[in-house]
Formats: sequence, C-alpha cells, structure tokens
Amino acid sequence: MDDGSSVYDLAFWVTSGAILLLLVCSAFFSGSETALTAASRGKLRAQADKGNTGAARALTITEDNERLIGSVLLGNNVVNILATSLATALLTRLFGESGVAVATLVMTALVLIFAEVLPKTYAITNAETAAARVSRPIQIIVLLFSPLVYAVRALVRGVLRVFGVNADPDSQILAVREEIAGALNLGHSEGVVQKEDRDRILGALDLGERTVEEIMLHRSKIEMIDVTIPPDEVLEQCLKSPHTRLPIFRGTPEEIVGVIHAKDLLRAMFARRRASTGTGDPFAGFNILDVAMKPYFIPETTTLDDQMRQFLRRHTHFALVVDEYGALQGLITLEDILEEIVGQITDEFDVDDDNPLRRAENGDYLVEGAMTIRDLNRATEWSLPDEEANTIAGLVIHEAQTIPTQGQVFSFHGFRFEVTQRKDNRITRLKIRPL
Repeated sequence: MDDGSSVYDLAFWVTSGAILLLLVCSAFFSGSETALTAASRGKLRAQADKGNTGAARALTITEDNERLIGSVLLGNNVVNILATSLATALLTRLFGESGVAVATLVMTALVLIFAEVLPKTYAITNAETAAARVSRPIQIIVLLFSPLVYAVRALVRGVLRVFGVNADPDSQILAVREEIAGALNLGHSEGVVQKEDRDRILGALDLGERTVEEIMLHRSKIEMIDVTIPPDEVLEQCLKSPHTRLPIFRGTPEEIVGVIHAKDLLRAMFARRRASTGTGDPFAGFNILDVAMKPYFIPETTTLDDQMRQFLRRHTHFALVVDEYGALQGLITLEDILEEIVGQITDEFDVDDDNPLRRAENGDYLVEGAMTIRDLNRATEWSLPDEEANTIAGLVIHEAQTIPTQGQVFSFHGFRFEVTQRKDNRITRLKIRPL
C-alpha cells in the first residue's frame, strides 16, 4: 500500500469525482428507463394536448420502444462498467490485491441503492412527470446511439433467427383493449374500480367484436301486426303492446312489409276521426301501410359498433335481422346495443316479472333459457364460456349434444344445470347452482 501523501493526490480526487458522476448518470438512465416504460401513454397524450412539450416528446420517444430501451441500456451499461473499472483501479491502489473485493462490495451497494432502487422508485411513483422531464436528454441520447443500437438489434435478430425465433419489431405483446381490460379487472379486484364502471367500459370496448345475432330478440318473441286485420284491432293491439314500433307482415311472419310506429298510427287515426263528419265508420278504408315505415333489414353478422353507427346515421332505432338467405331471424334496437354498455334499461312499461334472472331462497339461480351468457356472467360474476353459444339454453344444448327434457340435470364448467321448463324444442327456464 502506498503512503498517504502519494495516494490522495490529484488523480485520486479526479477518479473519485468521475465515479460519482458516472453513478449519477447511471441513476439517470435507470430512472429514465422506468419512467418512460411505466408512464401511461393516455396520460401523456392528455398532458400533451394541454401544451406540455415534454409529454409530447415522451410520446414520440416511446413510439419505438425497442430503440428507446436499446439506447438507455447501452448508456446504462457503459457508465456502470466504467464506474466499476475506475473504482477497482482506485481501491486496488489503496488496498492492494484485496481492493478488487472491496470495489465489488462498495460498487454493488452504491449502484443498487443510488443508481437502481432510488431512481426507479421515484420514477414509478411519478412516471408521467419524470418521463416529461427526461424526454429532452433521452431524445438526444437515442439520436446519438441510434447507429450502434441498430447494429446491435440486427445482430440480435440474426442470432434469434438461427434458433428459429422471428422477432417482429412492429408486433405488440398486448393489444390496447387487453391492456385496458386487464387494468380494469385489476382495479376491480383491488376495490379501486366499481363493478358497474368496469362493465360499462368493457361493454363499450366489446361492441366492435360482437354481432347483432348475439343480442337480437329472436323471431319467436317478436310481436307483429297482420296487415289484413281491421283498423280497430290494429289500434287495440298497439295500445296493449309495451312496444312503440311493431313490424307488419302479410301472409306469413316471414314476409315483413312495413314497421308501424304507435305515434304515427295514432296521429293518422286522430286525423281521420277529426276529418270525419258523417255517422259512418271514420276508419273505413284505412290502410296501415299508408303510415307505416319501410322495413330496415340488416345481416346477422353486423357488429354492434357498426350497427350503432348506422342507427345514428339513419336516424332510426329499429332494424330487422336476416340471415344469409334473407330469412327473418330477429330484431334489434338501439336500446339493445346501449344495454350492452350501461346494463338493463327499464321504464314504467317493463314488467318486473320479465326479469330473466332470479335468485331462489336456497341460493339457486332461476334463469330464462333465452338469457345471454354474457348478461348472466355480468350479473353473477361468473365466467361461463360463450364461444359455442350465445344463450344459456344454447350452452346446455351444446354441452348435452341433445335437446334435454324437463327435469334433466347436467354438470359442466363447475355448475349444476337443471331444466325446469321446456316448450316444444326450446328450453325456456333453468335452475343453475355453482358446484
């Protein structure tokens, strides 16, 4: 070991200062990496829209994550290795051969505490703020290191390709929808996000992936008006119906010739009644098709998102769903689509007895067979699969591979299904209990 006068010379203090500066640079790189990768692009976009130039730069930088991470890691490794080398040389000069071990212990503690844990902790707790602050120097570093990063990236891809791994730089590990859904489900499990809020957002995100066939009212439940019945019967049927729009058919329910709105019907009949001066029937010769709207048909494969846009563009709320052969399958309204977002919408005309889901005193669930699996999962927090069927009855028929009889019991997907009511070939009611 050298004497004190020769050890603590100018070179010692310059080297010590260089090590300290390199540790600060290491902390900067570590914190920047964490801040830019942990920052929410949605929050950065909101700040950028308000005029925050740092947030706008952070958004630009994070568009190419591979180049960003490569540049930051390159800078971080360079300063860490250089700091460790200088510390080893300095402490070897002080302690001789044991200086290597001392340098390893000292630099491990310094790098771990001051260059890794401390800056990354701050960056995680203040991700968007830190990302905006470091965006300018990181942008310069990324620009300077780009040639070397591109060379390293090409080498890495070449090595991976030898082992049969194709690294696509444009592929995203998680889609935006999956990221949002995962964040909502995590927030709900931690009690931060309410179930209703989660369901609304996920319902809106799912509109582009679901078709009208999944939520339409089946043709067997559509209330229709026969074009040949007398006007007074038409009026009576409209007044008794809870619906404001009713399809009109001629001959068979498959042949829809129009759609009548109750307000249009009442307005037309009131006008005829008011114009009548004689003692005869004021509705004689009244033709319902004169005030009916032209039916609006849509294919059953139309997505809910597209159909909602069509409803808004056409200024209508009612559509009839047909299959590929043009046969009537059901009907859908704008309210049906909105219910997929906000949940069941009821008014003073909706009868409480029509609730498709009830819970018995013993804990069993009484479910209408036509209730969709998605609605049941949303109401009960279950996770029954809906890939093979849209309704609960369809799921039971798919799993049983037959049309069950009343009283039959099945167990699958962790639930007990009992067919409590069947009409013709349709399962109309089931009793479900988690096993």
